[in-house]
Amino acid sequence: MSAIVASINRGTVVETGWGRLKRSGIDKRPVEGPVTITPLGVEGDGIADVKYHGGHDQALYAFAGEDVDHWAKHWDRDLPPGTFGENLTTRGIDLNEVRLGERWQIGSTVVEVSSVRTPCATLAGFVGEKRVVKDFVEVGRPGAYLRVIQAGHIAAGDEITVLETRDHDITVGLMFRALTTEKKLLARLLEEPRVAAKERAKAEKATR
Repeated sequence: MSAIVASINRGTVVETGWGRLKRSGIDKRPVEGPVTITPLGVEGDGIADVKYHGGHDQALYAFAGEDVDHWAKHWDRDLPPGTFGENLTTRGIDLNEVRLGERWQIGSTVVEVSSVRTPCATLAGFVGEKRVVKDFVEVGRPGAYLRVIQAGHIAAGDEITVLETRDHDITVGLMFRALTTEKKLLARLLEEPRVAAKERAKAEKATR
């Protein structure tokens, strides 16, 4: 099976009863047809907490459909695309094993793996599972943030083609462990010049 975007998802900022701001754009729903992708992500997608989300290094958030299936079974409930606030629900690619800095072609858009998602109170509030932060850290299936290298369009069903891989073993899974349970790995992130600026700063601080 080819790696594909099974669903492309977009949301608007709404008032909530949880999270730091009590406002969030995490509720993302599938969009039909080609969607315009700008250097800052899906056109029309709402982001409330711009201090921790969005920007060029976090333009798009990809989450594997296989991981959605894992959590649906774990929580014994139906989880539609967009449940984890992802813009791209993928199929056929192990996002935990992709390397930081590699580039993909999706539709007419070129993206670059730049960072990982660390779970927060907003995610816990939205999915309604109290242990979601601990569960995410224990299981280590965070999804990947993507930087937009070439703006274009993406539609559900588009193939994910790897244009360029990287000559190292710094994967999304390794980066997630470095930021959560294995801080000794932080220095490894400096080996990849394309790592997101915030995470690079954390790695540099850890090596001083």
